[in-house]
Amino acid sequence: MIKTNITSRHFKAHETLTDYVVQEINSLEKYHADIIHADAILSYEKAVNSVKICEILVKLKDKTLTAKESSDDFVKSIDKAVDKIQTQLLKHKDKHTNNKKSAKSLKS
Repeated sequence: MIKTNITSRHFKAHETLTDYVVQEINSLEKYHADIIHADAILSYEKAVNSVKICEILVKLKDKTLTAKESSDDFVKSIDKAVDKIQTQLLKHKDKHTNNKKSAKSLKS
């Protein structure tokens, strides 16, 4: 379970929305085990016909990953941002496994 901090700017986020954010962020754990904590910032631009914005920051031991997405629905924005973080986690993990392999081959 990843420690998650959710901030909703200019409104009170509904419990189902915050639960969804936590659930989606916890799903990232299967891509990288070293996630320390995550922050999710939910906001919108205008009160009428607004653009919903989700920004996710994931803190690893050696790096902070960020993704910001906007759409007409919070769920869509959250999904897109989580997908971006997922891609970044896979790249980060791939780089680290490649670095470890090259370090081992140098020692041999």
